[in-house]
Amino acid sequence: MIPAVHPRGTNVGGLLRYLFGVGKREEHVRPRVVAAWDGAGPLTGLQPPAQAGGWHDVRALTELLEQPVRAGRNPPRKAVWHCSIRNHPTDRVLTDAQWAHIGGEVMASVGLAPHGDPDAVRWLAVRHNDDHIHLVATLVRQDRRTVWPWQDKRKAQAACRDLEERYGLYRVAPAGAGSRRWPSPAELNKAARLGANNSEARASNARSGSRSGRTVAPREVLRRQVREVAAIATDERDFFARLAHAGVLVRLRHSTRDPGQVTGYAVGLDGHTTAAGATVWYGGGRLAADLTLPQLRSRWTGTPAHPGGSTASRLAGTGMIPPQLSRHAAETVEEAAAAMRAAPSPGVAAAIAYAAADLLTATAWAWEGRTGGPLTDAAGWFDLAAHDLRGRVPARRVWQAGHLRAMARLIAVWGTLSRDQDITDALHLMYTLAAFAETLADLREAQADLRQARDRLYQARAARSAAGQLRDYRPPAGTPGRGTAGHAAPPIVPDLRSTDRRGRHR
Repeated sequence: MIPAVHPRGTNVGGLLRYLFGVGKREEHVRPRVVAAWDGAGPLTGLQPPAQAGGWHDVRALTELLEQPVRAGRNPPRKAVWHCSIRNHPTDRVLTDAQWAHIGGEVMASVGLAPHGDPDAVRWLAVRHNDDHIHLVATLVRQDRRTVWPWQDKRKAQAACRDLEERYGLYRVAPAGAGSRRWPSPAELNKAARLGANNSEARASNARSGSRSGRTVAPREVLRRQVREVAAIATDERDFFARLAHAGVLVRLRHSTRDPGQVTGYAVGLDGHTTAAGATVWYGGGRLAADLTLPQLRSRWTGTPAHPGGSTASRLAGTGMIPPQLSRHAAETVEEAAAAMRAAPSPGVAAAIAYAAADLLTATAWAWEGRTGGPLTDAAGWFDLAAHDLRGRVPARRVWQAGHLRAMARLIAVWGTLSRDQDITDALHLMYTLAAFAETLADLREAQADLRQARDRLYQARAARSAAGQLRDYRPPAGTPGRGTAGHAAPPIVPDLRSTDRRGRHR
């Protein structure tokens, strides 16, 4: 549940005309008042009457909201407060009464209309469609005193996190949890305005079951693509070659002192431009804290080898893809899970979980292709649970992490299931990854303390969501992979999602 506190305004009548109109893209379906201030009377009396032509007469409602401002002792110049609240596309449809309760809780939390205060500001909640409401208030109390909201954005966010728990809705990560950089409201609005201009955005939008036609922001598309490539790349050169092969625009940043030294990179999508026609570039750090070039370099170097060699290393050294790769991958995951449970320090456990996220990301990319599917969704949840807070990359180098990443590269080359008997091995790999996710959830819960309890518990829930989706996943039968371990770019994998796959885990 996402609240967006908008800049304060001066014209409450103009805002009401917009809210009871068709909207910028005709997205205002059945606008109606679902909640109002104490003492406002029946909601049916507040509902602006519809006129010929489909417009609503908001003059009476505007007058009611403006009365305290006109009678105020020292009314502010910008007396109109506006906040929109939207839930996740996968959430169930809430009733008007439930949205009314949500609106009242947010208004009380930000301090504009505390519960039991008959002289609080006048406000109302206007509902559109099934998934969002708008809160409108004037910042003068009915006892003529002005209210000056303080930290209203933070308080609205905290109220929505609590309401997600109480209503069992999709839980948004607390600020700073996980590794990704979330799209700004401007980016989301631009994506919705322009529509899905690429296959990844259309596929993600369809997969999410969006009821309101929202699309995926380019930042999210690029973050997923860059993370998929980083999970299977062997070094810096391979990383940039794979990005180019995937159709991602890449711009390198060179050192001012040594022009031959690459110090960073930025990525963009073909067709995603500014109003002037220039490509919109995102540095790796603007996608996720662990996708900067220095952080990526740290994952490609310094992993010690096991004295006896690993299964993944031996298979990679043969230059051939074995027919039972899923079984070998499951064995590698089981070894890594046991090592994570017995890890002597949080840094070692985090390094193993971080590499396991790469393995699941590579598996999802290989089996479902660029358009994604339920396994890609599970990888997203696992990613949130595995990556450390604030996106810090674990400094410890453990050989189990190297084995997981070597297996991820083999799966990326392998591409798809090769024979029908591999279905059993593939299911075993999914169950093994689900058990790893449950172990990771237990670890995150054990790490919760008074300072980071909320963040860690969110990561634990994300891990359990990933485990649930992995247990429900049914891999489709595919065709033999055509890649070899020596290729610099991954093979093009068709979308092999089954038509009867289950919905998203809630």
